[in-house]
Amino acid sequence: MRATEQTNQQIERVIRKIAQKFPQNDETSLLTDIHIRVAQETGELMVYDDNDLEITRCVVEQWIDNKDDNFYDSVTLILRASLKRDHELIDHLGIMKPFSFVLEDDDNESIAELYLADDDTVIIGGDLMKDLDQELDHFLDDLLKKD
Repeated sequence: MRATEQTNQQIERVIRKIAQKFPQNDETSLLTDIHIRVAQETGELMVYDDNDLEITRCVVEQWIDNKDDNFYDSVTLILRASLKRDHELIDHLGIMKPFSFVLEDDDNESIAELYLADDDTVIIGGDLMKDLDQELDHFLDDLLKKD
């Protein structure tokens, strides 16, 4: 699924609303995550803080009653692209770093980490710990072989 212009505009408005709630100032918020929940049946995109308090919401018409099996994969790509486009705004939120944007389904189950900001480091997309076990196993095997 490709995002329509209307969908991109709606997501951009949501990002701006988040920025309005957390403007850059001397008193940074102690949030660690911004939770983005998407309901496949209703098309609702809801944003919550760590305490499950709603920050903002909108209905993305393109997503209403979407029956696509890869719905959340598509939404992940769309949201990552939007966050990347608005990185200047996001990087200057009044939130103590590190913080991240996390995508959740309508059952509040974590689906993907969309954006992680940590001072001078910003990581967009992907599972940050992907293949870590394999890499550590290979490292350990290499160490043991040297003895």
